[in-house]
Amino acid sequence: MDKEIDYIAMGERIRRARESERLTQEQLAEICSISTAHMGHIERGTRTPSLEAVYRISKALHVGMDYLLTESFSTDDVLLCNINAMLKNTDKLKPKTVVATIRAIADKIDEL
Repeated sequence: MDKEIDYIAMGERIRRARESERLTQEQLAEICSISTAHMGHIERGTRTPSLEAVYRISKALHVGMDYLLTESFSTDDVLLCNINAMLKNTDKLKPKTVVATIRAIADKIDEL
C-alpha cells in the first residue's frame, strides 16, 4: 500500500467536522482530553496525532476514523451521522424539510 496520510488534509477535515458540530477548538480539545495548542497543531497538520487522539476526535465529531484519515466512508451510518450533525441545534422545521426533500428525490430517482 503506497498511500500515506495527508495530515494537512486530515486537519482540514477535522476543522470542517468541528465547525459543523458548532464546537470551538477549545471545546473539542477539552472533550478529547488534549491541549488546545495540540488541537490547533492537529488541525493545521503540523503535528501527528496519536491513534488514541484520532479515535477521540472521531467520536466527539460523530465521524468515522476512516473519514478523518482518508475522507472515505465505511458505512451509510457515518453519512447519516454527518447529516444529523448538520441539522443539530437548528430550527425544528429544517430536519422535516430535509427529510421531505430526500423522500421526494427518492421517489423520483429512477426517473432521473
